[in-house]
Parts: sequence; structure tokens; C-alpha cells
Amino acid sequence: MLMVQSYQSNKQALLIATTETAQQLSLTIDERAQRITGPAKSALQILSHDPLLQAETLNQRMARLPVLVEALQSNEVLSAIYAGYPNGEFFLIRKVTPIIQNKYHLGDNVSFMLQAITQTPQGMQGSWSAYDQQLQLISKKIKSDYQYDPRTRSWYTEARKTDKQVLTSPYLFYTTREIGITLAQKARTGKAVIGMDASVKDLSAQLASLRLTENTELAVVDSGNRLLAYTDQNRMIIREKDSFRLNTIDSLNISPLTHLAATDTPASGIQTVSTSEGDWFGLWLPVSGFQGNKIRVLIAIPENELLASAKAIIWNQLTWAITLTIAMLALGLYSGARIGRAFKQLTRQVRALSGFDFSQNIHVNSVIREARELGQVADDMAGTIYHFQQISSTLNRERDLELMLHTVLTHLVSATRLQDGAIYLYDAEKQGSQRSSATTNELFPEQLKHNDSDGNELKETIKAQLNDDHRYLIIPLRKRDQKLEGFLVIYGEIEKVHHEENLQQFIEQLSGSAAVAIETRRLLHDQKAMIEGILKLLADSIDSKSPYTSGHCERVPKLAISLVNNLESQSHGQYADFSMSEQEHEAFRIAAWLHDCGKILSQEHVIDKATKLETIYNRIHEVRTRFEVLWRDTEITYWKNIARGLPEDEQQQQLTQRQQQLRDDFDFIACINEGSLPVRDEQQARLERIANTRWLRYFDNRKGLSQDELNLLTDIPQQPLPASEKLLNDRPEHIVDWQEGRKPPVAPDDPANIWGFNMPLPEHSFNFGECYNLKIPFGTLTTEERFKINEHIVHTIMMLSSLPLPDHLKKVPELAGNHHERMDGKGYPRGLHGDEMSIPEKVMAIADIFEALTASDRPYKKPKSVSQAMSIMVGMTQNGHIDQQLFHYLVSQDAFTPYSKAFLQPDQLDFPETADILSQLEEITETA
Repeated sequence: MLMVQSYQSNKQALLIATTETAQQLSLTIDERAQRITGPAKSALQILSHDPLLQAETLNQRMARLPVLVEALQSNEVLSAIYAGYPNGEFFLIRKVTPIIQNKYHLGDNVSFMLQAITQTPQGMQGSWSAYDQQLQLISKKIKSDYQYDPRTRSWYTEARKTDKQVLTSPYLFYTTREIGITLAQKARTGKAVIGMDASVKDLSAQLASLRLTENTELAVVDSGNRLLAYTDQNRMIIREKDSFRLNTIDSLNISPLTHLAATDTPASGIQTVSTSEGDWFGLWLPVSGFQGNKIRVLIAIPENELLASAKAIIWNQLTWAITLTIAMLALGLYSGARIGRAFKQLTRQVRALSGFDFSQNIHVNSVIREARELGQVADDMAGTIYHFQQISSTLNRERDLELMLHTVLTHLVSATRLQDGAIYLYDAEKQGSQRSSATTNELFPEQLKHNDSDGNELKETIKAQLNDDHRYLIIPLRKRDQKLEGFLVIYGEIEKVHHEENLQQFIEQLSGSAAVAIETRRLLHDQKAMIEGILKLLADSIDSKSPYTSGHCERVPKLAISLVNNLESQSHGQYADFSMSEQEHEAFRIAAWLHDCGKILSQEHVIDKATKLETIYNRIHEVRTRFEVLWRDTEITYWKNIARGLPEDEQQQQLTQRQQQLRDDFDFIACINEGSLPVRDEQQARLERIANTRWLRYFDNRKGLSQDELNLLTDIPQQPLPASEKLLNDRPEHIVDWQEGRKPPVAPDDPANIWGFNMPLPEHSFNFGECYNLKIPFGTLTTEERFKINEHIVHTIMMLSSLPLPDHLKKVPELAGNHHERMDGKGYPRGLHGDEMSIPEKVMAIADIFEALTASDRPYKKPKSVSQAMSIMVGMTQNGHIDQQLFHYLVSQDAFTPYSKAFLQPDQLDFPETADILSQLEEITETA
């Protein structure tokens, strides 16, 4: 019964739908008719005002020919435009179609044909003219047999009776054998009538696309049941001998259409037509597009095709009913198993939580809402625990304060499933808290004004600055001593996600750990800043200690760090793989600042020794005093001899010669004391001669001495006064031995040498002998003093090695202490070779040398220009002082340029051509 009822309902629905579709089809045909008549009516309306209708001669009418042609070309459905005149004259312009070309044997270049009938003295005369597309005349013929009187035609007579347009019923055009209509209208002035022919052949083409089913029959007929449109256009026109006519619906022999054409059933009413081919549903509808004419559309649909879908639905419903009955049974079994699988899957995932694996997402793909919700709750719980694990890990491991705060904040916001958050750190000096980290800057101001004495009103003070928005949750962060550390501010729809009191209590417990971690990081940061300050203070102290090293400890780190960064930035070449970690960079920076920290123990009179006789003061003044004594002795001898009666001329000559000799000898001593000229064997021989000059000392040389000075004279017998003294003397008390326990452990076999030093140790700590110092071959430093200068690097390594350095700074002593080593192993303090040194250590050595050569604040030398420094350093690569390969690469990258522009004087910036320096280095490599 349900199937039968469903079938009847579907049948009724289909019939109603068919009626509605047929009505829509009728409207579509109306719309197609309007497309045909509408443009034609508009063109006709315009042409009814054209001067063509007042023209009295053929030439006057020919002048309007372009207007008529333009109207034909702009409207595809128009085939001809013509005018009939009260005197019987006729003027027509027609499109030339293939049918017309064949019928009248016209050439392919003919586009338009003009047919005219004009009155002549001999009577009416017809003419046919052929024109091409540009209206150029091709041919013209006088047609005496062309007899046509428009006044006898219905279109002319009907149009003359009314001021409105006249539309004929569709008919077969004789010339083109196309079905069309004629539109005519009386001229607005005068008695002429304008007319035009419009083809309706497109209606037949449209009918084929409007079929409701495959075999639906459609036909458009007039009041005489003649075919105006049919799906098979070849059956619409019948040829009878030499003429053609429209076929009738009866002649088609299509029973349902014949029945519909003869029926009295009202329009739109569906009727059943039984034929030998089967039952049909049929109906007819009027077509109003051709006003004033009784045009109908006939529609016949095979019953089996129209109801095929309804019958298919019945069978489908029956099939589905049986299938669903079976499927529901299977689905019940399957659903039960699937529900069980969903909970088993959830059980396995939740069991993973008991194994402390919180990183996996818990997801249950189930149609059961409760199972999905349980899975979501478990996933939220796992995610919360995972985020807290990450927070704990970050608090314990992350060293960078800002990165730690950002990571903790991100995980905390995710764990609470709120929107945004921020962490503020309290700054007492600024009387407020500064935003240190935030998920977004839009919701959180950069600074919150308050102090640490607000007590219970602290939260209200902060909340007021956040516009008293209830979506902000404010948690103070306090140190272990309960002093304010800052604030944790969470933003979101808290009430929708959590109970606010529970959430606040939980975050307060977590924030305690965060506050301690922040306090620790800030303490470490402050301590690190303090250490950096101490490093720079120590470097500044060393630079300030002596003008001979002024600015050195400050500039070397800048150059060294710049060179290392340049190396690290290279993506190709032999140093493309060179890189340093953040901790290695820190160790290198500290080592650069402390590379000369041992100079803090160096004696200033050694560092600043500018002349050979200088100790705490320049002893040249003491020597000069002795010469003054000899000068006076010479004058005294002169006057004594004069008093004895010796010849005055002879004594004056001796006095002059002796005084000149004293001047020359003192000038010689003063010159070699400067250390600017080498002292060779002949200079040493002259020095010995001068030194043996004797003078008398009348005062005790042990009075006014310190206890240390007296101790040096203990084993030396005292001479009776007046005592004869040498002008220059190397006295026993000039030699200072190493004090017990103060001998530097630099010898390789020294048990106290745990640093691997390999330096020759002078026999004495100091030798202040006057001749000994003046005989220095080059410069102003003795062997002992040179050792004292070089000993600063020993002190550097020993001092830094004594510090409790963390693991990542263990290499600081080597980085700082190896910058005086050479590639050939002749450096100090360990005598390392180049292959025993790291790249950063070699960079430190190069930076130390370049800064020393170009420094412009040393009182004992003029600064070298960039080109001079480069030339000297090229020589250093040749003699094995610095690493040639590394120096070559740094020069090729112009690595010294930024430092030079920042710290050198303008007159030093004579940068040499990089190619020239590289060429010199390559020549050294080839000759090596």
C-alpha cells in the first residue's frame, strides 16, 4: 500500500511539474518570439520617420539605401526592408542568402539586392540591382516582367488603416523559402507604408532543446494548424510542383499532436491520449509573442517516459526498504563493535598517560558524543600536563631570561586554554613594572606604575591600569624574601573556561617556581654584568697604568671579536666550516678583555723604561753629575797649575781639550742611553774607556739608604774616603737576585711549572749595572727586563688558571695567554707551534699585533699606517710569526677595514690594494 500510495503521489507530482514546465516552455517560446519581433518593431518605429517615405524619385530613395542596409545588418532576423507608395511604386532592399544566390545566379560577392518599381512615361518599370558589402553597384537589370503593386497587399492596406504597427501571421516567404512574419507601419507624414520581413526559423531550432523527455513531440501551429515551428525542420515545408507551402499538423501523422490540435480541452489542461504506439500525456498553450494571431504550442509526452522516474523510484524504494532492513541489522552489529573500538582506543591512549607520555594527542574518532567529550577532556588534561612539563624544563634549563619568560608564558597560556598573557618585571628605580614578555602587545601596556608598598591594594592598582577589565587575571610574582619580583597577567574569558578562584590558586602555586627562576636568572644576569664590569675595569686599569699600553686592552677585544665574527660569517672558502657557539663566543670575549691582565703585576719602571739607565728615574742625571764633577776637577787642576807658575797658554790648551773630551764622552753616553742606535763592538770599547775614568767620592755612599739597599751592600767592604770611583760602574749591589719562592716557574724542568711554560729564565731578577745597561745592543731593555715584560703573559695564564672557571670558560687561559706564540715555535711562554694553536688563538695574536702597530697613543713611537702595518705583518708571515693562511684570508675579506675606520687616525687610513697584499703573501708561499 505504501508503495502504491507513493507511486500515485509521484505521478501526481510529475504531472503538476510537467504542467509547470510546459507553461515555462510556453514562456520561453514567447520570449524567443519577442526576440524576433522586438528588435524589428524598434527598427520599424525608427524607419517610419525616415525621409525614405517622403522620397518621390528613385534617386532620392537610393540616398537612403545606407540607412536601410545598416538596419538589416544590425538585426539578424530581418531579411528585407521595403516601402510602398500611394502611386504604386515600390522600393525593397534584401539580404542575399545562399538560396537567393542559387535561385538568381548571383555572384559570391553580391551581398544585397535592390528591387524597385518606379513610374515612367511608358508605365511602371521594374529594376533589380546587385550590390557588394560596401554598397558598390555590381550589376543592374531592367525587369519588365517584375510587376508588383504594394497597394494590393494586405500589409499595405492594413497599415494604412491604423497608426499602429501591423504584424502578419507567420507564413512562408516565397523568395527565401523561410517561415517569417511581416511588420508594417504607416509613415508618420505622408501616405507611404514601411515594411520589413523577419524570419522565425530559429523557433524550430529552439524546440529541440526544450523537449521534456527524449521522445517528446513539440510543434507551433497557427489558427489553420499549419506548422510554424517543429523539431524536424525538413517536414515543415511541402513542395507542390513549382511552389512551396507550409505543412499542416494533420500531414505529420503524429497521432497525439493531431489529437491535441483538434481538441476542445482548455489551455494548460493535461489530457491522456491513447495511440497504437502507447499512451501519451498532452496539452497545448497559447503563444502571445505574435500579437493578434492565434498561435499555439502543442506538447505530447510519452507516458512511459514521463513516469519512468516515478516507477524507478518505487522500485528503488522497494529495494531500499529490503536493503535497509538487512543493513540496519548489520549496522547494529557494526555500531556496537565500533563503539567498543572507540572506548578501547581511548583506553589505550589514556593508559599512555600512566606511562608518563603526555606528548601524544588523545583523539577518538567516534560518532558517540560522550566518547568524543571524554577524549577531549583527557586530551586537555594531557596537554596541560605536557605544558607544565615544558614549563618546568624551561625554568630549569633555559639560561636566557627573556627566552625563558617567553617560553613559560606561551606554555602557560596554552595550558590554561586562555587567549593571551604577559609577564612584567618590577623595577624599583622606575617605580613600576616593565613588560618583559607578552603574547601580544595590544592588550598589555608597556609599563605599569606602582610601588612595592601598596600591600593589598597592589592588585587593584594594577587592575585600574588595565581598565578594570574582568578578563584580566593578575598574579603577583614574589621572591623568596616576599619582595615583589613582578606580575603574571593572563587575559581571556576565564569564567567560561575555569573557575576563577581555582585557576588563580593553581597559577599562584606555579608562579612561585617561576618567581624563584626569574630571581635566579636576574641574579645571574646581574652577576654576569658585574663580572663584565670588573673585566673592563681591570682592562682600563692596565691601560691607565702606563701610557705605553694606553687603550690596548680596550681595543684588542674589539678587533679580535670583529675578526672572529668575520670568519664565522663566511659561507664559502677554507673557513666556511668555522663556527663558535654562544659559550665559545663568551669565552673568547672574556679572554680578549683579559689577554694582558698579567700586566697588572708588571713593574711600571720596566714597562715605561724609555732609556737604558732608567730605573725608577733616569740615571743619566747621576752620570751627568759625575761629568760635572770631572769638569770642576779639570778647572781646579788648571787653576792649581797656574798658581804653581806653569805656563798659562799650555794649561789653557789642556783645559780646553779636557773639557771638550768630557763633552764628547757625555754626548756619546747620552746618545746610546736613548737606545735608538745599535751598540756594536767599537761603541762598547769606547764605553769601557770612558767607564774607567776615575773620580773622587768624598761622601759615604751608605748613608740615607733603605734597609733593602743596605742588605745589598752587606758583603761589600766599605772604601775609605775619599774613595776613587769609576765614572761608569757595574757594582755588585746593582745585581738583584731572585727572592726565595719568587722565581717564576717558566723552565720546562721546574716542578712548579704545571702550565707547560718553556721560557729561558735569566740568572738574576734585575741587573742595574751602568755599563751592563748601556751595552744593550738594541733598545733599552736588558735581558732581565725583557723577561719581566714577557712575564706578564705568564702572570696572565697563572692568574686566569687560578680562577674557579665554569666548564665553558676553561679555555679562557689558553685563549688569553697564547697571543705571543709564533707559528714557528719561537714564541712564548710555551713555545707552541702553529698546529698546536686554535683559530681563535691565532686571531687573538693577529689582533694584538695589528693594534700595537697602529696605536696612536703610545709616547715612545709613531703609529704605523694601515699600509705600513700590513707590510710589517706580511713580513711576520714570512718569518713564521703569524699564521700566513689565516692572515691571507682575513686580508681577502677586508676584515681589518671596519676596525681601522673606527679607531685609527685619518692620516693612517691609506688602505693598500688588497690584491697587492695577497700577491705578496702568495709569493712568500711559492718561495717557501
